[in-house]
Amino acid sequence: MLNEKQKKFVDLAVKELGTDTVTRKQVQELETKFNLTGNSWLVNSGDYKVGRGVYKLPTDGVVNPSKNIKQKLPKTKAVAETVTLKETAQNTESLVPNKEATFVSFGNYKDIKNIVKSKIFYPTFITGLSGNGKTLGVTQACAELKRELIRVNITVETDEDDLLGGFRLSDGATVWHDGPVVDAMKRGALLLLDEIDLASNKIMCLQPILEGNGVFLKKIGKFVEPAEGFNIVATANTKGKGSEDGRFIGTNILNEAFLERFPVTFEQEYPPVKVEQKILDNVMSAYALKDPKFTENLVKWADVIRKTFYDGGVDEIIATRRLVHIINAFAIFKNKLKAVQVCVNRFDDDTKNSFLDLYSKVDAGVNMEDISGNANDVDAINMEEETPSV
Repeated sequence: MLNEKQKKFVDLAVKELGTDTVTRKQVQELETKFNLTGNSWLVNSGDYKVGRGVYKLPTDGVVNPSKNIKQKLPKTKAVAETVTLKETAQNTESLVPNKEATFVSFGNYKDIKNIVKSKIFYPTFITGLSGNGKTLGVTQACAELKRELIRVNITVETDEDDLLGGFRLSDGATVWHDGPVVDAMKRGALLLLDEIDLASNKIMCLQPILEGNGVFLKKIGKFVEPAEGFNIVATANTKGKGSEDGRFIGTNILNEAFLERFPVTFEQEYPPVKVEQKILDNVMSAYALKDPKFTENLVKWADVIRKTFYDGGVDEIIATRRLVHIINAFAIFKNKLKAVQVCVNRFDDDTKNSFLDLYSKVDAGVNMEDISGNANDVDAINMEEETPSV
């Protein structure tokens, strides 16, 4: 049985909170308010814990109630006995992405679209350098096919609670919230795991789901089966083997068994020159601007830099995303050189000056064969200390 001090605290807590569950923070607040210290017995023993940071007040006066219950019932039923368990209603709002007016399909888009259209469970891995449209291609395939998509941005902190769901305190009750993975399974939506190579080994909780099976939510004793159309697409800058050159710091070596559950991997390249210019022209049109010569020069400039990068001549690259940033900057500043300059300032001084010098040559109409022929020589694109004018 509880002693008098413990019973007094429980009675005050129930009266003050109007519920038989309490959080660690609420225990501290009650101790301060009523000058009742020494209630670590409730939050430290683990006997009263019914959720993450949530504890059941022993209103019946029994010490260690969960131990008594465990002797009679399985664990999952014990939780149901000690928690006012509710499940949040499933969100009925449409999760179909919006179509991007500036989007131009290229590369693996047709294959990705066919996978989504088939509604066959076929986990897909897409790898490629940053800013080349991996994520956008998936979202636009779903937009075109009117398929719901749930996107999860993975970090090293992402765990089972983030993905599958967990208990949350709501209006004095402990409420189970489905995670994005379970939500996508129930809806038959496409689950997009963005930057999957940033994940830790906690991502292994997805193993049974990647096999096409349902998942058992052990915290509430419930099995969830995937609805028709559910699928998983993961994007990454690496192939899950880490980044040897250090360009993508924070990426991890993923478990081989985890990677093996993706039957197909697409290698996403940057779009061809003509396609990339069309993308930039579309972005210009979104601002009611038109300057095909400017977009042509930008694409030529980026193409030379990429070729030099692949040959080992420079350590940085101009992504399609950065070209779009330049168009956005041009729409704001109405100055081509300034738009280019502010968007390459992120690079170190030598690289920045090299890129600006190269752009000045492209914009000045220097023969592209001459530029391409010298591009492998780093010194050939290093500019003098003076900033070029366009």
